[in-house]
Amino acid sequence: MFRLLTIAFSITLMTGLGSAIAQPPAAPAAPAAPARPARPTPPTRDPNSPGYVKAKELTDGANAPATADGNFIVGATHTPAPEMTPQEGVPQGTILTFNMESTDSKIYPGIAREPNTHGNADPDNPAKMLVTTSHPAPYTRKVSVYVPKQYVAGTSAPFIVGADGPDPLLFTALDNLIAQHRVPIMIAISIGNGSGDAQGSERGLEYDTMSGLYAEFVEKEVLPLVEKQANVKLTKDPDGRATMGCSSGGSAAMIMAWYHPELYHRVLTYSGTYVNQQWPSNAETPGGAWELHEHLIPNTPAKPLRIWMEVGDRDLFSPNVMRDNMHDWVVANENMAKALATKGYHYQFVFARKAGHCDRGVKQQTLPEALEYVWQGYPTKTK
Repeated sequence: MFRLLTIAFSITLMTGLGSAIAQPPAAPAAPAAPARPARPTPPTRDPNSPGYVKAKELTDGANAPATADGNFIVGATHTPAPEMTPQEGVPQGTILTFNMESTDSKIYPGIAREPNTHGNADPDNPAKMLVTTSHPAPYTRKVSVYVPKQYVAGTSAPFIVGADGPDPLLFTALDNLIAQHRVPIMIAISIGNGSGDAQGSERGLEYDTMSGLYAEFVEKEVLPLVEKQANVKLTKDPDGRATMGCSSGGSAAMIMAWYHPELYHRVLTYSGTYVNQQWPSNAETPGGAWELHEHLIPNTPAKPLRIWMEVGDRDLFSPNVMRDNMHDWVVANENMAKALATKGYHYQFVFARKAGHCDRGVKQQTLPEALEYVWQGYPTKTK
C-alpha cells in the first residue's frame, strides 16, 4: 500500500511539475489607469445665505403653488405626490420606443472619450478644459414616446421633450395630470443621450454646448421620426412645446429654448448644470452655461420663456481640476433665479432642503406642480 501511494504521489508531482514547466511566464500586468480625484462631498447649503435670492419657506412636504412666480423653499420631507403612481380608473397612455443610430445622423455622428481618461485645465486659462483622448465613436440612442389615451389621431398636439430618457416618472405623472385637466393632452418625447458624460463625450457635446445645435438635431432628426413611428402630429406652435431635463440635461433644456425661442417657450429643469462644462471651448461663451446668468440673460431683452427650476441644498460643488469658480451648482441656480427675476421672466425657483443632485425624492414630490406651472396659460381641454 505504501508503495502504491508513493507511486501515485510521484505521478501527481511530476504531472504538476510538467504543467508548470510547460506554462510560459505570465505577462506583466498592465499599469492601472490613473484614478480621478474623488469629488468632495458637497456642503449643505442654507437657502437663506447672504447673496442668495429671498425665498418663501413652505410647510414641510408642501409644494409651491402652480400659479405663482418666484422663489420657494421645500423640504426636508419628500413624499411622492399621488400623481406619481398609477391611479385606478385613470387612462394610461401608450409608450413606443425606437433606436437611432449615429451612422444615420448628419449632426451628431458620434464621439467618445477613452475609458478612465479625463481632461485637464489649460495651465494658461483654468476656465478652459483640454481633452486629448476624445475621438470619433458610434453610438445607439433610445427614444421613448408617450402618447396619452386621450390623443385624437391626426390632430396637432403639444409636446414636451426630455433629456436622458426614458423617463417613466414623467409618463405616469402625465397620465394623472391629463386626466385631471391640469395639463394639456400632450405627447412626451424622452430622448436618450449619445453616451458618456462631460467634456469629450457625446452627451457633453450635445447637452453642454452653448448653441442651438441640439435643438436643431431634435427638430430635424428626432421629431420627424417620432411623428412617423408613433403616428402622431406635433404642433409647430412654440407655446405648445416644452423642454425638460436634469443636470446637463437641464441646462440643455434651457439652451434649446434660449437659442431657439421660435421653437420652445417652456422649460423645466432639475439641478441644472448652469456651470462651465462646455467643450470644445468657445470664445463667444468662454464660461459655458455659466454665461447664461453671468451675461446672456442680463444683457439680452427678455425672451418669451416660462421656466421652472430646482436645486438641492446638497447639490454638486466641484472645485477640482478647473479652479475657475464656475462649478457650483447651487450658486449657478441661485444666480439664474436672480437674472430671471431682474429681467421680468415668468419663472419659479425651488430650493429643496435635504436634497442632492437630481434628487429622485424631490422629483417625485414636485413634478406634478412643476409641469402644471410650466404649462400655465395653455388650454388643458380640447373644444
